[in-house]
Amino acid sequence: MPRSIRFPTWALPLAAALTLGIAAPARAAGDVVIGLDATILGLDPADLNDNLSMTATRTMLQGLYGFDKDMKMVPVLAESYEANAEATEYTIHLRHGVTFHDGAPFDATAVKTSFDRARDPANHLKRASLYAPIDHVDVVDPFTVKIVLKYPFGAFVNNLAHAAYEIMSPKAIAQYGKEVDRHPSGTGPYMFVSLQPDALKVVKNPNYWKPGLPKVDSITIRNIPEAGSRLAMLQTGEAQYIFPLPVEMAAAIEHSPTLDVIAAKSIYARYVALNNMRKPFNDVRVREALNYAVDKQAFVKVVFNGYAIPLESCLPANLLGFVSQGAPWPYDVAKAKALLAEAGYPNGFESVLWGGNTSLAQKAMQFLQQQFALVGVKVEVEPLEAGVLASKIWNVTTPEDATTMMHYAGWSASTGDADWGLRPLLGGPDAFPPKLFNTAYYSSPQVNADIKAGLETADAPKRAAAYKDAQAVIWKDAPWIFLGSDYNLSAKSKKLSGVYVLPDGQMLTEEAALN
Repeated sequence: MPRSIRFPTWALPLAAALTLGIAAPARAAGDVVIGLDATILGLDPADLNDNLSMTATRTMLQGLYGFDKDMKMVPVLAESYEANAEATEYTIHLRHGVTFHDGAPFDATAVKTSFDRARDPANHLKRASLYAPIDHVDVVDPFTVKIVLKYPFGAFVNNLAHAAYEIMSPKAIAQYGKEVDRHPSGTGPYMFVSLQPDALKVVKNPNYWKPGLPKVDSITIRNIPEAGSRLAMLQTGEAQYIFPLPVEMAAAIEHSPTLDVIAAKSIYARYVALNNMRKPFNDVRVREALNYAVDKQAFVKVVFNGYAIPLESCLPANLLGFVSQGAPWPYDVAKAKALLAEAGYPNGFESVLWGGNTSLAQKAMQFLQQQFALVGVKVEVEPLEAGVLASKIWNVTTPEDATTMMHYAGWSASTGDADWGLRPLLGGPDAFPPKLFNTAYYSSPQVNADIKAGLETADAPKRAAAYKDAQAVIWKDAPWIFLGSDYNLSAKSKKLSGVYVLPDGQMLTEEAALN
């Protein structure tokens, strides 16, 4: 009797492709297709908040500094810098012999033009806050700029490595004005061809300043939101790289003779922010209890199929400035119940947990809901579409207006530095929504002072000491439920090399090569 085969839902596009013998569309040998899970929202680096769009700009645009594949900061269009002792003036020496795709020369005037545009409040660009420390930019000579800050900022060079600081051609800025995001011209390895709702295409820059690069003729970044379809495209050769690869799909291809599964540690921190200004979360005993109530090893196993590690600080382990607090918060149901009783909640309490509506976020929140129930805390899970969630969190004017109680969230510090892992999330009133992302409404005078101390110097040991102290205080205060740091899971053709997912979830394609 014939045996019927049942495919899981995600496998249907792949099954159809294989059983029906669907061939991949014709593709030139030097063309690389990358399948990602969302839509590119624009190509103006100073006006983007999402990793996919910043991945797209990185193919064409470059900053003074950037990151290697391990997210170690490296000079790109800068050769070196000096900072004064107060960390208020940074003198940057620029690379010679570089031109923009439109033929304009890269020089100090180009840097000033790009930065002045990005930080101009009249332009209403989303990343203007990253430029907020700058008072003015001076052209010292054709290949030297001096950036003068309004206040000490020891992490400023790490800011320069953020995608928001990528430099646009002054010629393109003058020619296209507010439409420059549709006509990007940078100094990068690839040049803009087209942006469609579902795809970006860039082609090889024949005048790229790095000898021997790029090695492929073109890169196409496609929006393929359905995970099974992304996997099918990789299997049939229509794509050579896909990201993210859902954890439940990794096993299906981990022994493939033609594909590689790549599990790379990230700088994502997954946590539940507890509103420290509202009962019952204004009591540290309640916050401690909920940390004891969650089995972090089980969270990693159930939610991420083992492709994660528990947090040992409020910062993820791969972020510059991380200091382990010894071990994750232990799992201890009896201690959680005792702390709740001591705080006046012997029978627990009820609350609401907000988070995204992706399948992974919902799985995480459902797991947490079950864990809390074991200590008598009844939590209603509210998965929210991204726009609705953002509106609920950031459409507030004072902390008293905030209705958030518990917020399942994730964060990657795309400057690669402890400052951006701490200040936006836990930096006191200056970070309360709508200014930044402190949805725990946490404020500690000691932590605020440590963050300030870390900004007021460019001396690395002094900065490290300040952030070490801040992490110890935050761990003890437990403004969050500290959960885990998941891996960046992707898959590629064995014929492809030189494409990397950075620890913050953005991608590098400069060294892409097809064997």
